[in-house]
Amino acid sequence: MNRPPRAVVVTRPTDYEALLARHGTREQARFFLETRALRLDEVEARHRRSEAALSALAQAVPTAWRRVRIGRADLASFLFEPDDIVVAVGQDGLVANVAKYLAGQLVIGLNPDPEWNQGVLVPHRPDRAPALLRAAAEGRAQVQERTMVEAVLDDGQRLLALNEIFIGHTTHQSARYTVRHRARSERQSSSGLIVATGTGATGWARSIARALASPLALPAPGDPLLAFLVREPFPSVSTGTSVAQGHLEGGDCLEVVSEMNEGGTLFGDGIEIDRVQLGWGMTARVRIARERLRLVV
Repeated sequence: MNRPPRAVVVTRPTDYEALLARHGTREQARFFLETRALRLDEVEARHRRSEAALSALAQAVPTAWRRVRIGRADLASFLFEPDDIVVAVGQDGLVANVAKYLAGQLVIGLNPDPEWNQGVLVPHRPDRAPALLRAAAEGRAQVQERTMVEAVLDDGQRLLALNEIFIGHTTHQSARYTVRHRARSERQSSSGLIVATGTGATGWARSIARALASPLALPAPGDPLLAFLVREPFPSVSTGTSVAQGHLEGGDCLEVVSEMNEGGTLFGDGIEIDRVQLGWGMTARVRIARERLRLVV
């Protein structure tokens, strides 16, 4: 007998909840903000909209379905089932947070506050939840697959990301390494490099490309293509700047061999605490991941 579908609702603490956790009471939080010319009522209003979205979603999930709600901090230890329907309620970054823990499950992004959140990865209003859940369960949902990026170290560690992977120094000071792309190899000193997907191309990668006045075409979200960009490469007698940007497609691999005794690191999607160390002599190989985010659009 087939089990009913399971809706996995993923959230993160609102700014209001984070303030209460830090200051203990509403009045302490209010005092803290007002001494800095900020207002608590705006933060509370966003919190109420988030709570309203979660309430609407709770009513939208059919009573016969199984359901569970988890926080962003619990993602690493949560066991997803193959047929889960994942509903991310919050900001775009929440979808990036959950994507690396999935293996093909559908993701529905609900935006509780369109005036505050961009809504690229959480494009749907909460009142769309009933129709979206039914379509996902019945195989009728319109799905957009988004390319992801992986980095594999020579000791077997693996990092997966939806937006981009950063390679450099933990303090963002000068990082030394050798970079290899196709037939080119170069020793470099820079403030690090990123390898971005089409999803990440509208964020950090776009900012770096603008700073470099780069002519490199950045990929679109569904393109089976990655772009790498080196931040502030420094020319010297022992380092160059000629392998500062390029594309990775198909079986292409970008190799980075560390020359950092301490502080060498990789992290994905801007989450620096979830990092992998890259010590002297270690090699990171970055390429298109086999996993793809399946986003209900």
